Order: sequence, then structure tokens, then C-alpha cells
Amino acid sequence: MSTQTLPAPGAADGTRRRRRAPRAWLGTLPLLVFAGLCFGLPVGALLYGAVTHKEPGRATSLTGENITTTLHGAYLNSLTGSVELSALTALVGTVLGMLIAQAVVTSRGGALRESVLTASGVLANFGGIPLAFAFVATLGISGVVTQLVHLDTLGWNLYSFTGLSVIYLYFLVPLMVLISVPALDGLRPQWREAAQNAGATDGQFWRHVGLPVLAPTLLGGFVLLFGSAFAAYATAAALVGGSVPLVTLKIADALSGNVQVGQENVALALSLDMIVIAGLVMAVYLPLQRRSTRWLH
Repeated sequence: MSTQTLPAPGAADGTRRRRRAPRAWLGTLPLLVFAGLCFGLPVGALLYGAVTHKEPGRATSLTGENITTTLHGAYLNSLTGSVELSALTALVGTVLGMLIAQAVVTSRGGALRESVLTASGVLANFGGIPLAFAFVATLGISGVVTQLVHLDTLGWNLYSFTGLSVIYLYFLVPLMVLISVPALDGLRPQWREAAQNAGATDGQFWRHVGLPVLAPTLLGGFVLLFGSAFAAYATAAALVGGSVPLVTLKIADALSGNVQVGQENVALALSLDMIVIAGLVMAVYLPLQRRSTRWLH
């Protein structure tokens, strides 16, 4: 009498999973190819140009001079100026956007919620030269509001760091509203009821429950707002020109040769610096995003 050995429990499932694995990779192959062509090649070309130098009649050589140049003088001032402007507007935009989103979520009128979200979606995508022109006509030296309220007597100057910050907040705050509303909707009413049954006040609920749960979302919104302000170019170029040191404006000057000819590789090195700064900010955000996902789901 022969005996037949039965497969171990789970062995068949493991075999099927191993067979499906290559098919899963094949399904993501178009996305990987697209990402490689649209992102990998430009980043590779940028990195190559940032660390190389070519003189007329000579072969291309590796050098760190381009990156060193970006960390001194006017180039360093443009980097720090962009970081300061982006951090300030992102912080203020995060706070204001969260407060507006909380007011929208707790309101009883559905029309108010829809109107605010619709307006936020429009204003978050309104930028560039049209936005600069709108603010010049409104808050510029001869702007309507400036003349009516006499803002010039109060020291208001649209073409300054403060003026540019106000313009950036015009599209950053609505963007934060769009980010915050879904997160606030994810706060479960049972948590607030449990806190109230335990005798906690509203302040204690937000300090011990609400804000810890929303902290990753707040930081994620800050990162997104920081990146939007950090990469903005057209509005600042049309409004302040070179009066406010910004890295995007300095890259444009280096590429066009407005200040000095032959600085294209320095412009690529400045772009590499921007990628490094954005990567450092994202490195802080990603671990907290995973923590937020566990809480809200």
C-alpha cells in the first residue's frame, strides 16, 4: 500500500504567490519606464552637468567647483533667501489653512463647505504672471487698495520680501485647506465623545488626541507648501526681479547669462542643491506619514 505525501499547509499558496510575482512586476513596468524617462534621465543629466566642467578645446573633466560656487556669495544668499521665504510662508499657510479647514468642517452649512472647497481649488492653482499683475493693480504703489487705505504711509512695499510672502500665501493657504479637510474628516467622533466622557476639555482633547493624530498631516502640508513656494518662479520674476534673492531667479540668470556668461553648470549645481534640500525635508515627512496612516485607518 503506497502512501502519498500531502503538501504542507500554505505551500500551494506560497507557490502561487511566487508565480504571480513576475506578473505583478510586468504590470508596473510601464510606470517604471515612464518614471525613468521623465525623471531619471533629467536628474542624471543635471547631476552630470553639476559635477563636470568643459573648457573650449579641452575634454570634459569632473570637478566640485560648481557646487562650491553655489555655497558662497550671491548664490548662497539666494539659497538661504528661498529657504527663509518658503519656510515662513509654509508655516503661516499651514496654520491659517488648518484653522479655515476646521471652521469649514465644523460648520453646519453644506453650501459653505462646497463654496470654500471650490474656491480653494481655483485659488490654489492661480499663480504666475496673472497673479503678480493682480497684486500690482491691487496692492502696488498705485494700486487700488494702496491708494484707498494709504498703505504707503504705513511702510507697505509690495516689491519686497514681505510683499512676496503675502502673494505666496494667496495660493498656499487654499492649498492647505484642500489638504486639511480630508484629515479633519478622518477624526472619529468617538474619540471626542470618549474624551468628554473622561472629563477632558476641548483644549485637552486637541492637545492629547487631535493634534498628535493630525501632526503628520500638518507636517505633510507644510512640506507640500514649502515645496510649492521653493519652486515658484514666474510670480517672483514678474514682481521683484532681482531685488529679493531667490534661487529660482538666480538659476534663470545663470542659464541666460544675464550676470555672467558660461555659468550653465553652476545653474545645474543650484538645481542639485534644491533637490538635496527638498530630499531632506521629505526624509522628515515620510516616517510621520506612515504613522498617520495607522491612526486614521
